[in-house]
Amino acid sequence: MKIVDTNIFGLKILKPRIFEDSRGKFIKTFTNDFFLEFGLNIDIKETYYSISHKDVIRGMHFQTPPYDHIKLVYVPAGKIIDVVLDIRKKSPTFGQYFSCELSSQNGKVLILPKGLAHGFKSLQDNTNVTYMQTTCYAPHNDGGVRYDSFGFDWDCVDPKLSDRDNSFPCFGEFQTPFIFGENS
Repeated sequence: MKIVDTNIFGLKILKPRIFEDSRGKFIKTFTNDFFLEFGLNIDIKETYYSISHKDVIRGMHFQTPPYDHIKLVYVPAGKIIDVVLDIRKKSPTFGQYFSCELSSQNGKVLILPKGLAHGFKSLQDNTNVTYMQTTCYAPHNDGGVRYDSFGFDWDCVDPKLSDRDNSFPCFGEFQTPFIFGENS
């Protein structure tokens, strides 16, 4: 396993070893001892997954304090463009975004710190996106920012979105509860 920093402070990519033979692949996505060795104390409380059709956009989601969380995201089947937006006041990368391809082929895992909004666009039908989080879902602390309001080009003519995701405030109107260096 290898951990790579990104342009967003605290956002990391885990590049696991991929073991492949005539049967298929084996990829380890989480090892607590490895994470602790690199100063990442990640106590997983909840895991879930979504299955999406091509051109589905989900996002940009987060949970507010005190139910904000560290999140690990990976794709065991299919392929996505994963997008992360820094919404932490006083962050040196506030308002900046990062994107990368996550797929069953590359096995990458994103490690998102608290205070980042997360979303993705599915590039294939039946894409499975798996999430591991350090807090459980809290409906009253669930929030988001409109996917098309912060400058990222989703390269999608007719995206499929939920009514909920379309109803989120634009980034410029959003009042963030996250402050860089606090509640981390």
